[in-house]
Amino acid sequence: MITTLYTLFLKSKGVSTDTRKIIKKSLFFALKGEKYNANKFALEALKKGASYAVVDEKKYQTDKRIILVNNVLKALQSLATHHRKELDISIISLTGSNGKTTTKELIDAVLTTTFNTTATKGNLNNHIGVPLTLLSMTKQTEIGVVEFGANHSKEIAFLCNITKPNYGYITNFGKAHLEGFGSLEGVINAKTELYTYLKENKQTVFININDTVQVERSKGIKKIITFGQKTATYTIEFVDANPFVIIKVNNIIITTKLIGSYNFSNIAIAITIGLHFKINIETIKNALENYTPNNNRSQIIDLKSNKIILDAYNANPTSMQCAIDNFDTIKDTRKMAILGDMFELGDYAKTEHQNIVDLVNKSTIDKIYLLGENFHKTIINSDKIQKFKTFTAFESEFKKLKITNISILIKASRGMALERVLDLI
Repeated sequence: MITTLYTLFLKSKGVSTDTRKIIKKSLFFALKGEKYNANKFALEALKKGASYAVVDEKKYQTDKRIILVNNVLKALQSLATHHRKELDISIISLTGSNGKTTTKELIDAVLTTTFNTTATKGNLNNHIGVPLTLLSMTKQTEIGVVEFGANHSKEIAFLCNITKPNYGYITNFGKAHLEGFGSLEGVINAKTELYTYLKENKQTVFININDTVQVERSKGIKKIITFGQKTATYTIEFVDANPFVIIKVNNIIITTKLIGSYNFSNIAIAITIGLHFKINIETIKNALENYTPNNNRSQIIDLKSNKIILDAYNANPTSMQCAIDNFDTIKDTRKMAILGDMFELGDYAKTEHQNIVDLVNKSTIDKIYLLGENFHKTIINSDKIQKFKTFTAFESEFKKLKITNISILIKASRGMALERVLDLI
């Protein structure tokens, strides 16, 4: 069946999974979820321009162009793996608790200066997004960059078996998705499933030599490329971050548009991969200096007389602490932080939100607003901190203020949608 699907795929204009966004002459996969069943829309997909539709319920096979399989999702995943093998290109996979998407974009920015690359779009990094990324690669693709997301154990291993990566990198190990992983040790074990795959298949690992967990967990892997201090394969030095990160490599200074010392390793791995693939350091420098973060990820926005650090794409205890610590180091400005709840922490939610409250209380930040049910449950003993259970309650209070000549950090999990604050300033 996969051979048949692959023949149809090669004749198509790509893959569609949403009838609202049908690609003309595409292969439509009728995926199922807890609240939807796209089998019902197979005929509609054909009417909207799909060449064929793939279903797994026989009653919806009402047209000769509707193909019946045992499981649509598994068929999509198998097709993606088959396509990846047929292309036989180098694929770099990356995962980690924080900075995955920024790191992927930086690596892609460097590689595209010299190679035809295909990288994960947005955050299509799960059991559906990864196959779609692989199927977006073409005969012209020379290098693939695939991001892996996970919120439970064995997920990274599963994505590795679909993708068959040649290279791998883990950004870091932090307190993300604790509800699914159970503990920080659970996070580490899950992320290092990538190391296990690469080791067993004699592939290459990139390591931040300054990260003791990466060094320890990668022992036994024969193909390792390191970056960091002088003993590393590539010596890359951190120079400054006030607020933008400046890096030195081969006596070349690279001044980025990324804020926070926590972005050093994200930039450094992009340099490392560029150098490994024989890209000139001046070309790498130009690519990184021209990269501008977007999509609510550590964006610097000048709004009226205020400077906004918008980092509202996502948050967990580790990334929240890094953002606050970095903001705390910024000098010669009044500072305000607007922080929203961190999700998927399970039994750790109470403790981790209280830890953040204690952290900002000790900081040099002049005024802190905390939003969400979790932050609302914390204990506060400071006049500079206010908490609100809902965004509506915060909005009502915040509108009364005149916000001028101040630096503002906005940080929260995606579900809080704190980019809405920009409309209030």
